[in-house]
Amino acid sequence: MENTINIEIVEQGSPEVPSLIKYISSSEVAGFDTSDFQFPSPSSKGSEATSQGTQHDAPVVINHQRKYSISMPLSSEEVELPPLDAKTDGIPISSSQSATATSNHPQQSKCYSQPMPKGFHVLPEAANGDKVNNNPGIKAFKDKRFDSFKTWSGTLERQLSILRGKSPRATAQDGNNTPRNIERPLPVDRYFDALEGPELETLRASEETVLPQDKKWPFLLRFPISCFGVCLGVSSQAILWKALATSPSTQFLHISLKVNLVLWIISIALVAIIFTTYLLKIILYFEAVRREYYHPIRVNFFFAPWIALLFLALGVPPSVTKNLHHALWYILMVPIFCLEIKIYGQWMSGGQRRLSKVANPSNHLSIVGNFVGALLGASMGLKEGPIFFFAIGLAHYIVLFVTLYQRLPTNETLPKELHPVFFLFVAAPSVASMAWANIQGSFDYGSRIAYFIALFLYFSLAVRINFFRGFTFSLAWWAYTFPMTGAAIATIRYSNKVTNGVTKTMCVVLSLISTLIVVALLVSTILHAFVFKNLFPNDLAIAISDRRRKPQRKWLGLRYRSHESKEIENYLKFVNPDTIDLEASTTPPNGTEDSPSI
Repeated sequence: MENTINIEIVEQGSPEVPSLIKYISSSEVAGFDTSDFQFPSPSSKGSEATSQGTQHDAPVVINHQRKYSISMPLSSEEVELPPLDAKTDGIPISSSQSATATSNHPQQSKCYSQPMPKGFHVLPEAANGDKVNNNPGIKAFKDKRFDSFKTWSGTLERQLSILRGKSPRATAQDGNNTPRNIERPLPVDRYFDALEGPELETLRASEETVLPQDKKWPFLLRFPISCFGVCLGVSSQAILWKALATSPSTQFLHISLKVNLVLWIISIALVAIIFTTYLLKIILYFEAVRREYYHPIRVNFFFAPWIALLFLALGVPPSVTKNLHHALWYILMVPIFCLEIKIYGQWMSGGQRRLSKVANPSNHLSIVGNFVGALLGASMGLKEGPIFFFAIGLAHYIVLFVTLYQRLPTNETLPKELHPVFFLFVAAPSVASMAWANIQGSFDYGSRIAYFIALFLYFSLAVRINFFRGFTFSLAWWAYTFPMTGAAIATIRYSNKVTNGVTKTMCVVLSLISTLIVVALLVSTILHAFVFKNLFPNDLAIAISDRRRKPQRKWLGLRYRSHESKEIENYLKFVNPDTIDLEASTTPPNGTEDSPSI
């Protein structure tokens, strides 16, 4: 049975009913006020009002659900009707309709947001629903910016990737989170372009690094190969004090061999500590070691560990042993020989690491190893081996000496000012004089020629000591102390052959200077390690990127210049260079120029 339900409309001025002027039948318009879902049953009071006894001629007021231009709720319980006397689509709703709607749909309680207390942190949830911890300490512990230099997360991972058939490409990120390729070794030109200073240890302002500069790196990354210079300085002192205690020309000093024993034990401890630390660096951060090997200055310090071991063998106290086994000499000279084949081959190959391009005073470290090995072998009774290495060292020392003296335009690493690195000039001839004396059995003319060359170079640098000021202390300075110690030991050997007051005085003076320099460096090292705490800064020399930073434009606002700036630029392009007066060369405002007077 179909019933027509009408809506009662009253005048607008009535306070109780809406202000409509006619009845509108909901059945006359198709789809008018229809709904697909059923409303919940009315309340008991509403049931009584709409009971079966209600006659058809009585108008029934029904609250129709209007369709809003917003998202509709999923259920009827979530429907919220407008408040009393509100308007829907411009049609005011009566209070009775609002009451009926209120009785039909109970209002739900509203939840208002409350301010969060200070110090309360909400952990973000990951995709799997787990909490992500943003603790900065944990972030620092899980910092992956150093993984590119780690052996196990770098090289081994790339090797496993190759076995799985993946690309072996490895990238790192610099300070600007820009990917950098670290798989291939850096060419030597990049070190010259990105670094400056006598030791190529300072990063240029226009360069960037693959490691972050705003935080302190792990200790092993800050531990350079130049730390073996400490072993060279202390172990050479053990040889010096052994010579002072056993030489006939210095018996008047009454030096005890206990000093030699103490220094020798300290040298063994230092060599063991530094050697173990750098071995850990090789194991954990092999990429950093590889970059040091390709560094044109640091590569020469790879001879330092083996030279320090040779010094320990030369400075062994007589109370420990007097005769060393010959196998020890062969064991220590094998790594030196392998390094020389590699380094000297690069010098002669004419490539990017040819001697005329990479020559610097630190190359003497690769030469001194030959003479120190010849000195030890001759003192142990060997003949052919010491002569072999002496000949190799002599040939390459002459070439290196001439190259450094000429200061060719291609010598980019030679500093313009004096630096302690220049004392390495004294090392090779002083040690060579003692080596040849042991090979020949006496301090003959050949040994004296080499000794006098070393003595002249020593004095020529000592009189210019004021020029060595203004340089930042570094551990590499320890490597520059053993040449002075070698000159003092060679003087003691020479005074044994030519004994007089002058040679004895020279022995004492040179030995005292060498010892004081070592003590001063020891105090400086302790101060920088425990007071200033900058003994091991970030080693930027091994973290340079594989390409230069793009230069910035000189005019930042070039595209947004004003009209006046464009006119100025055009004027500068086409102005007559012979014109001096700027105002006289410009066009007057009226566009006419005064004709020149005749």
